[in-house]
Amino acid sequence: MKKLPYYLLYGFIYALSLLPFRLLYLLSDGVFLLVFHVVGYRRKVVWKNLTSSFPEKDEQELRQVEKQFYHWFCDYIFETFKLLSISNEKLLKHIEFRGVEQLEQCFDKGQNCAAILGHYCNWEWLSATCLAFQRHPQAVTGLIYHPLYNDAFDQLFIDIRKAHGGVCIPKQDILRHLIAYKREDRRSLFGYISDQAPRWMNIHLWLRFLNHDTPVFSGGERIMRKMNDAVFYVDMERPRRGQYICTFKLLTDHPDSLPEHGVTVRFFQLLEASIRRQPAFYLWTHNRWKRTKEEFDEKYDLVNGRTIPKDPNVTGS
Repeated sequence: MKKLPYYLLYGFIYALSLLPFRLLYLLSDGVFLLVFHVVGYRRKVVWKNLTSSFPEKDEQELRQVEKQFYHWFCDYIFETFKLLSISNEKLLKHIEFRGVEQLEQCFDKGQNCAAILGHYCNWEWLSATCLAFQRHPQAVTGLIYHPLYNDAFDQLFIDIRKAHGGVCIPKQDILRHLIAYKREDRRSLFGYISDQAPRWMNIHLWLRFLNHDTPVFSGGERIMRKMNDAVFYVDMERPRRGQYICTFKLLTDHPDSLPEHGVTVRFFQLLEASIRRQPAFYLWTHNRWKRTKEEFDEKYDLVNGRTIPKDPNVTGS
């Protein structure tokens, strides 16, 4: 009985995923009208993010980006559901992977890889990257994720991400798995979604990103350095509806050769360039800048790379 909500949810989403793309996009258009015009889902957050990120754009241009974003956001949901039933062959007709040869060259040398990406275009489709490998089809590919609070949805998204050969590992377990893969001499590629808003106590670095002083995670880079992974930026494009291009761009194959936070800094520079190229395909519903540097400086100190509350009673959540 505890699993009944999951079975009901899975059955409904799987049945939905069996619909052809043209019908899924027709449903997406209907959901867009509901989400954008009726419910107004997070429109205040989206508008605040857009206006503060692009002060150089006039209101008419930003309203167009806003509407395009909600159209894409609804498409993203149905495209993600489609992963449950679409065949590998058909999926590869909708997403093109570029730069995979560089990944496999690293595998040839016995080096594992890390892919760093943001919530841009359909990041869920990247779980199918292993389908593009020619010489290393058995390489472990997957995503580091934060478990969802709802058990049924958490298991559903694990199933979606595993549907085309990917694996899902909770972020607190990733280092243990990477070490195990290395001891077993298994090649691996894991994606680090690195544009979330960290909790106060996890803030060790601020960067200028989309016209904001932005707190960023640096833990992913520390893992990449520890494992000596070759690090790739994942640049995604959406030339038309239902089509994505994913390009792996090598940042470094020797992360220790870069200065501290060098990978993280370069990632946010490239992510901003991607967003400015096609701004509608970023996850603007996320309240990315809810924590300000002024408040951080007022309440915390950075001491030897650690965030220390000025008030010992502060929890840092």
